[in-house]
Amino acid sequence: MAVSADEALAGRVRTALAGTVGLEEQAMFGGLCFLVHGHLCAGIVGSTLMVRVGPADYAGALAHPSVRPMNFGDPPESGMVFVDPPAMDTDEALAAWLSGGARYTATLPPKPA
Repeated sequence: MAVSADEALAGRVRTALAGTVGLEEQAMFGGLCFLVHGHLCAGIVGSTLMVRVGPADYAGALAHPSVRPMNFGDPPESGMVFVDPPAMDTDEALAAWLSGGARYTATLPPKPA
């Protein structure tokens, strides 16, 4: 399957996540994903950002305009959202989404080797 990820957005995400310990990139979900210690933190599908916000911040994230549940299947992925361009147009807004995703992902137990 070909990877479909907005390269300009990918560059912005790389910049925002630079210095994150345990960061790696992997083609997944037909896009480009960013994992922290093996856990999905964020990704890009087309020009849409997906972020793991966690269960506690899920409802709050969905209250933002241009944010919707991540739904690659039924039911939607709990704690994961799609963030469409208006909600991440500035580098500050994008960094806020990504720092929240990285912060939540850091609370997850280590993945087995």
